[in-house]
Amino acid sequence: MSLIDERQDFSDVADVFLLHGSMQSPAFLDGRLCALLALRDVNAEAWLDEVCQSLGVEQPRDQASAERLLGWRRQTVEALSASDLDYTPLLPDELFSLGEQAQGLKEWTLGFIEVIDEVADNELRERWSQALREAIDDLEALGRIDTDIDDSPENENDLFALTEHARMAAMLLYTEQHPGMPQVEQTDAPVH
Repeated sequence: MSLIDERQDFSDVADVFLLHGSMQSPAFLDGRLCALLALRDVNAEAWLDEVCQSLGVEQPRDQASAERLLGWRRQTVEALSASDLDYTPLLPDELFSLGEQAQGLKEWTLGFIEVIDEVADNELRERWSQALREAIDDLEALGRIDTDIDDSPENENDLFALTEHARMAAMLLYTEQHPGMPQVEQTDAPVH
């Protein structure tokens, strides 16, 4: 099986970044990726160009790195458009401290909001549902969270809730920009 078909996790992508001499977290670019897919349907070539530019290289160092970066995009597209609504932001997992996980969520949010600020003009924003506008406003506040938190069950629960809120905002943006994708039941539709 090709790397492009494997499931990519945070550490997989971070390893590719390290291979290219970058210590940055993939979370920021994952936020950008999610918003770009929702608002511009960024293609594989444009995504690879964006990642390479961020890493300060002209192209991926090797075929395996290119496949991993393209696999990251592919799995994000598939998750955003899947009917089971299983998209999950690419964030540090339980191997990282809660503070590092919170920092990852903050970076993801900043990347996501950056694309919205670049792409979504007032006319587009006016067509969004009230729920989406409120979710985006919440994400803007999430981009300012304090990430110096202790590892505690309460903080873990709070971080989980914030991550879930970001995930749902991403899904809401994608589904509103791609009507009919994914095919999900409308819960507020009148029943006859």
